[in-house]
Amino acid sequence: MKKITLFATLMIAVLLSMTTSASAVGTDKEYTPVPPSEDTVTALISSIKQENGHIIVQADPIEWYEGAAADQKFMEREKEAAEELGGAPDGYYIVNDDPTLKTYDIAPDAQVLMQLYDHDGTYEGMDIQWNEPVSMDKYLAIMNNDKLIDMKSFPYHLTIRDGKVVKIVQQYIP
Repeated sequence: MKKITLFATLMIAVLLSMTTSASAVGTDKEYTPVPPSEDTVTALISSIKQENGHIIVQADPIEWYEGAAADQKFMEREKEAAEELGGAPDGYYIVNDDPTLKTYDIAPDAQVLMQLYDHDGTYEGMDIQWNEPVSMDKYLAIMNNDKLIDMKSFPYHLTIRDGKVVKIVQQYIP
């Protein structure tokens, strides 16, 4: 019994340390939320491809909530579960009432910042590197590589100016 308790305690400590050090989007060393703005859309990307010399993304805009705002929205929409859990699971909540895809043109010089992706084809190579800049060619390769992890399962914050996506920031999900 003592071995199981010690093992369980160690596992909980490991999981908690992973959770607190890896939250969502971050600076070089710690989590920092992407601030909402008029020109930023948070979306789930359905597809991204080069088409007639342009890079086109099809995405499903979502509402992204974190922290207290996530708890409040979760309580409004799923009261019973919110009361049982004490808040939004993992500190975030996604609302997607309209699954309509929108098509966006990506500027050729768009900035891309990733949090987590398959660096080398191994699970060990998928460590978090907050706001790691990648080229557009690298981003296309990352998004179309689903061998270890489907990168389309993460939300992305798309900054749009003059009708084009100029910045893409991956939202890490714990």
